[in-house]
Amino acid sequence: MIRSRQCLWLAMHLLSVLAGCSRSPDQSSPDQTSPESYSSPKETIANSIGMKLVLMPKGTCNMGSPIEEKGRNEDEQRHQVTISKDYFIGEMEVTQGQYERMMGENWSFFRGRRVKGESSNHPVENVSWKDAVEFCKRLSELPEEKTAGRIYRLPTNAEWEYACRAGSTTAYSIGASSKSLGDYAWCSENSGDATHPVGEKKPNAWGLYDMNGNVWEWCSDWYGAYPKNAVDDPVGPDVGSLHVVRGGCWENNFAFCRSAVRSKYLPASRIHLNGYGFRVALSSSGIPSSSEADK
Repeated sequence: MIRSRQCLWLAMHLLSVLAGCSRSPDQSSPDQTSPESYSSPKETIANSIGMKLVLMPKGTCNMGSPIEEKGRNEDEQRHQVTISKDYFIGEMEVTQGQYERMMGENWSFFRGRRVKGESSNHPVENVSWKDAVEFCKRLSELPEEKTAGRIYRLPTNAEWEYACRAGSTTAYSIGASSKSLGDYAWCSENSGDATHPVGEKKPNAWGLYDMNGNVWEWCSDWYGAYPKNAVDDPVGPDVGSLHVVRGGCWENNFAFCRSAVRSKYLPASRIHLNGYGFRVALSSSGIPSSSEADK
């Protein structure tokens, strides 16, 4: 009897893995993903300017969306992606305060009289792709970061979606319906036509805040068509004219903040970018040992 139950459990486990995303930590049903379902310890590091980054475990994910997904766009070709190395990604979007500290300027629209209170903890916006890349470069060159061997960069498009989905296979990381998305994201339905301080909403199952809504987030990839076949560690086209942004923003409705949605924009322009920001990633070469990360 016990052996029969074990066989049944193994069969059900295999089917669940084949059906969706697989990863190292324990994973709950895709339709029931919640912050509480991330049962394994979340490994984090805090850098010299107070940014916290969360470890993303290597694994496999279905990027894009199925044909039947409500609100689906034509550029969301469903395909399997494998992330072969662990990496760290910012727990939150880069703030105006962090950006100004590194860059000596702040072009954000939502500050001063346009927000309630002080704006340093709002996500930085009105930044181009080149601005975001320069921020990563300057952060990497800080003495403390160089000593730690940390090389910051923008996440790839695949790394971003893998982190956003957090083990889910549904339209949203919280399930197939957007009914509860307002608890996790600032979108047109609840934003009041403005950004909000980072980290005010609930995090996704892997401990990341504002992955949907608040501001679009730049990725490293040039924009291009998705492949139809499975790929490992994709970095996008070799050349292009537009860079990928993900996650939707304060002026987009819930349907446009699905996990699969992507958009694109010119890499150098700041025109009409008050919905464009970013979060940083940390290459595997900059990952400390577990003992170092716990300090």
